[in-house]
Amino acid sequence: MPELHADIVIVGAGLGGVAAALAAAQGGCSVILTEETPWLGGQLTSQGVPPDEHPYIEEFGCTRGYRRLRDGIREYYRRHYPLTAHALAKPHLNPGNGQVSRLCHEPRVAAAVIDELLAPYLSSGRLRVMRGYVPVSAAVDGDRVDAVVVRDTHTGAETTLTARYVIDATELGDLLELAGVEHAAGSESADDTGEPHAVDGPARPLDQQAFSVCFAMSHHPGEDHVIDRPAEYDFWRGYRADFWPDNHLSWAEVQPETLEPFRRGLFQDPTGHGSRGPRDLWHFRRILTAAHFEPSAAIGDITLVNWPQVDYWLGPLVGVPQPEAEVNLARARQLSLSFLYWMQTEAPRLDGGVGYPGLRPRGDALGTVDGLALYPYIRESRRILAETRVVEQHVGVQARGDLVGAEIYPDSVGIGSYRIDLHPSTGGPHGPRNFIDVEAWPFQIPLGALIPQRVENLLPAGKNIGTTHITNGCYRLHPTEWNIGEVSGALAAHCLQTGRTPRQVRNKVEPLADFQRLLTDRRGVELAWPERVRTTTKYY
Repeated sequence: MPELHADIVIVGAGLGGVAAALAAAQGGCSVILTEETPWLGGQLTSQGVPPDEHPYIEEFGCTRGYRRLRDGIREYYRRHYPLTAHALAKPHLNPGNGQVSRLCHEPRVAAAVIDELLAPYLSSGRLRVMRGYVPVSAAVDGDRVDAVVVRDTHTGAETTLTARYVIDATELGDLLELAGVEHAAGSESADDTGEPHAVDGPARPLDQQAFSVCFAMSHHPGEDHVIDRPAEYDFWRGYRADFWPDNHLSWAEVQPETLEPFRRGLFQDPTGHGSRGPRDLWHFRRILTAAHFEPSAAIGDITLVNWPQVDYWLGPLVGVPQPEAEVNLARARQLSLSFLYWMQTEAPRLDGGVGYPGLRPRGDALGTVDGLALYPYIRESRRILAETRVVEQHVGVQARGDLVGAEIYPDSVGIGSYRIDLHPSTGGPHGPRNFIDVEAWPFQIPLGALIPQRVENLLPAGKNIGTTHITNGCYRLHPTEWNIGEVSGALAAHCLQTGRTPRQVRNKVEPLADFQRLLTDRRGVELAWPERVRTTTKYY
């Protein structure tokens, strides 16, 4: 078996993995970065989801590296697209003008910009990227991970990767299981965490947030782009969860905060009324708008379908045998194709008719033929049992009671802000559960949540930090994942340079202060929210 060595091996190239690779390479280390899909960037690219961000993102509240990524995406459109003079003049250009983000854009553009960011380190040889590889095993000696074996998904050939530090940036925390790192999955018990929204009784490892296979589409009235009838269409056409107001294939949703049912159509109110704009689904995650481009370019609207109608909650991807996980993924793809087919053929229209046959799947925006994203959108991962466990009482407005603002961590290595937003979950033996959506204060990222209780040289770089099922709901979004990954990459490089372990950096006053200065001075990491934001903002 071939063997490759680097100072740091990073398995998984989502936003956290990319940020870790940049930080480690910029810190002078040799790095091997592996990724299962053709695109780097995870939820922003291969999963197809525009960035979910807090309302202050254009001013502050992210690392300098994440801001470079955001600026690079806008600059890519300015360099390569025939923008109108009005769009070109917008400092905060939003390519799709989608409601969910100030930067709704095509996933393939983010993938191109990420490649640009990594290019200098690839040319120098400091960074090696291995696309199309998945981890299959790990060699462990006591409290250290010595090697990770990865498999080429095309040829089946395996390669051993060795390093002094290993970073798990996989979407599901795969290395935690392969290396025997103590971790949790699914829902913790309220008896364990004391969280108001945790489950009663025993923990439920198989109760995990729904995942979604997203897809992109454009609309061409008068044309016929109807796909072949999906194999499971009849099942999904008739399926209705006990807690859902209508069949899964419908315009029905629930308000996540109140669980009150409501409906919104595909093109309802397309011109927009009132301060909040149109409430239809088309504008919700639109990633490209024709209004920004010169008419001669013939660039039309493209929207991204990441709606509750494609949330798959009938089974998880973690904690079940691999064949069962593969079935769940295949069925989730069938759900998404079935929803597209339903919209094309049977969906009620505003004019009283049914179906929009002009809906065209846009795989070209996602790097696929069938229009579905390269990888499912993952909301929940295995999570390390860490030196610090972030619980609802640290960040939740209700759970904090009379305390104003989130927990203040002396070992803060970054900040983030989002609601505790949990989509319907698989529920485990008790069956699927509905949304959990509660207010949260702007929060800090404690270094202790990135350090396993036992293992010395493995760090997390994504949704696998020391949160719970509940608090993962606000720590799982794009800028926070990037911050976590950037800190893990910088910490591994810092430890190699100083000879300290991550635990020694965190648990000694001067080494912690030195590392925090490195983050703020060299990397532009913000360790605390401005007081006016920390104590007044309840997102969202």
